[in-house]
Amino acid sequence: MEKKPLVYFLCTGNSCRSQIADGFLQALGSDRYEVKSAGLEAHGLNPRAVRVMQEAGVDISQNTSDVIDPEVLNRSDYVITLCGHADEHCPAISNKNVTKWHWGFDDPAKATGTEGEIMEQFRTVRDSIKTRIEQFVREGK
Repeated sequence: MEKKPLVYFLCTGNSCRSQIADGFLQALGSDRYEVKSAGLEAHGLNPRAVRVMQEAGVDISQNTSDVIDPEVLNRSDYVITLCGHADEHCPAISNKNVTKWHWGFDDPAKATGTEGEIMEQFRTVRDSIKTRIEQFVREGK
């Protein structure tokens, strides 16, 4: 069986954006890609991220919030950062064949206001990430 390209989504805390990207690529492209996500730190899975993904029909409730694993990082085919902090502080990648991209999205965990307004920010970010994942699955870039 041919090895599927490994996509490693990175964020600061591996609680929201990288989890949402992980969930969508698992749902839309797990037949073509191995998918993992991690953070510079592990902040735990954000319950609002779980809720908005359930609304989209994707269950990430069993995902774990993990710290970047250097072994996984260096065997990745794609390393995709989803926040500026992770992009700037991503550990050095020794694998020269890795494709590294930065897809910047606002941090919905920093949203303020009523619960409804906060959830709307989560939905906006979720939908933006889904659109970007769909493009990646369709075009490979």
